[in-house]
Amino acid sequence: MKQTRTLVSYLAWAGLALHVGCGANKPSQTAASNPGASSPAPTAAAPKPAPPAPAATTAPVAPPAAPPAAPPAKSEVIFDPMKPPAGYVNCHNNHCHKVGGGVASYAQVMAEMGAARMAEQPPAPPMPKAPADVAAPPADAARTASGLASKVLAPGNGGAKPAATSVVTVHYTGWTTDGKAFDSSIPRGRPATFPLNRVIPGWTEGVQLMTVGEERRLWIPENLAYQGKPGKPAGMLVFDVELVSIQ
Repeated sequence: MKQTRTLVSYLAWAGLALHVGCGANKPSQTAASNPGASSPAPTAAAPKPAPPAPAATTAPVAPPAAPPAAPPAKSEVIFDPMKPPAGYVNCHNNHCHKVGGGVASYAQVMAEMGAARMAEQPPAPPMPKAPADVAAPPADAARTASGLASKVLAPGNGGAKPAATSVVTVHYTGWTTDGKAFDSSIPRGRPATFPLNRVIPGWTEGVQLMTVGEERRLWIPENLAYQGKPGKPAGMLVFDVELVSIQ
């Protein structure tokens, strides 16, 4: 009887030891089912990288001050012989006729008006051709006591004639007796205006014979022309004149 109790006790002890030994390799059911039970501490999360530092900003730089505005440029004064300045009525052959009489060279006119240069001129149209009777007055030409010869080419209005002190506007062309034209208002495209007492004597006398609208040819002997002055056309001169108006 005693041996039987001992055997039972031994078996009970062996079963308990086996149970304890196997349970040691299993996770604790109590710990798994009890969230409040202590568990291993969670691994710490890796720190997040710090956000990049904001880009450094610089204060806006003020633009450089604009240089002071230059004073407005003065308009260039240009002398145009085709448009005589105030105080002059006609410019041709390197001189201008003054209002009331007298002449001034282009250089003098430019200095007076403060012109820096002369306007470029278009190529001049050809001069009118010389008439067939340029060498000498024909037999039917009228003559005055002074030796001036003239011939009417086209009649005028038959009205008043200019006086020696009148200011006249005319179209004209002048030739030497060899047929060379030396001056003309025709290529310039506009008539000339001047006082009759400020031109050569043959002009003063000859234009007084005309009425407005008339065209006349004048044969002016040298003593009524430039009288041999240097730089002027020499000998007898021939002019075709059209009287445009009388002032």
